[in-house]
Amino acid sequence: MGARLRLFGTSGIRGVMNADLTPELALEVGMALASLKGPGTYLLARDARITGHILGMAFASGVMACGGDVLDLGLLPTGALAFLTRELNAKAGCIITASHNPPEYNGLKFFRPDSSPFRPEEERAIEELVSKRAFKRSAWDSVGHYRPPDGLVSRYLEALTASAELERKWLIVLDAGCGSAGELAPMAFRALGCEVIALNTRPDGHFPARSSDPRPDTLGDLCSAVEALRADVGFAYDGDADRMVVVDEHGSFVPFDVALAAFAAHVVRSKGGGLVITTVEASYCVEKAVKEAGGEVLKTRVGDVAVSMEVSKRGAVFGGEPCGAWICPEFSLCADGIAASVMLLRALDEEGLAPSEFFGSIPRLATVREKVPCPNELKGAVMRILADELPGAFKGVRGLIDIDGLRLELEEGWVLVRPSGTEPVIRVTAEAKTVELARERASRALEAVKEAISRARAGREA
Repeated sequence: MGARLRLFGTSGIRGVMNADLTPELALEVGMALASLKGPGTYLLARDARITGHILGMAFASGVMACGGDVLDLGLLPTGALAFLTRELNAKAGCIITASHNPPEYNGLKFFRPDSSPFRPEEERAIEELVSKRAFKRSAWDSVGHYRPPDGLVSRYLEALTASAELERKWLIVLDAGCGSAGELAPMAFRALGCEVIALNTRPDGHFPARSSDPRPDTLGDLCSAVEALRADVGFAYDGDADRMVVVDEHGSFVPFDVALAAFAAHVVRSKGGGLVITTVEASYCVEKAVKEAGGEVLKTRVGDVAVSMEVSKRGAVFGGEPCGAWICPEFSLCADGIAASVMLLRALDEEGLAPSEFFGSIPRLATVREKVPCPNELKGAVMRILADELPGAFKGVRGLIDIDGLRLELEEGWVLVRPSGTEPVIRVTAEAKTVELARERASRALEAVKEAISRARAGREA
């Protein structure tokens, strides 16, 4: 039989269009999904990428060929698709997206009837059916039907605006980045009584205004607009709006970990305690802030799938990744950037604080993130080599977390080396009290990774 087919990464299926990811594959994945889940309604939506229609039509054809009905919701943020999957009690929801990846990428991500991402066992079942081509095709007179949307998105907006009641009128600046948040995010905040200035709202799958990945170096326009307009706060979203980043009232980018820590602590205080789920990539400041607020932190694997599973399993009050993917279980079990920004604004309003005050109590640690190209087929061998040798490259290792890559707990910081689940790279993250120390640790880890890649490649070619 050979090695098992591997389609799913950290966050759904993802790859370069017409290279790693093809319409034929989308067709077969649709057939596998409907074969597993049976007749019923399947929701479909897409982000702004120019290849979304191709993959969406192929996927829908596969679902219908195996007896499923497809309700096509068109251009939507991922969070809205997941929310509506639950609201409509659909068999499953599929969003055609590659999230924050460059425009040549696309992908498929799936959601369960409770709004959470598909779990690993469901992903493996799809991979097995595609590998065996064991589809349950319907007879010609029992294939599924295709339906366009009919005002259903309003249900998402109504629920979102009902989740927050603001005391003051906020002036906010939004940057949709030409992604799928361009229409819904401004509508949501205006419905909450905010004055909204919206940037880059026209969907364009080439992402001409800025990268689909909102980072400090890509959000200059948003920072300048917040400062020039004397706005109260700014929010930016990635391509499918499952991630959110914050700019404070001075036009300063709020570091990912700082935003996560401050909001997590607020949720814990408002609930009188509780568990927060985050990942092995999260800064120590998250754990410190949550514990000071009276809560506990559990670390899990990187990816919204892992975070969502633990939030649901353990009844956590909040879950989030330091990339800006937050899960607010009171709203849904999906990482939803628009919902996260609404909840954060509600927190600012409730505490009567400006963003710089809200985030000001969180210690600012230095974090350095790097990556090294590594073919996917070498990742396993590379990590096996590093498991033996990486701890020896550092002095004073106080602990090791190996649930996702290798995280070494060091004096005044940590280093994480892990294979990406969405790109052919090995990621290195280092945190310390000073930038110089964080860079030195990251550099040492990078050298170890490059050496391991070289050895793994040589071993494969031998």
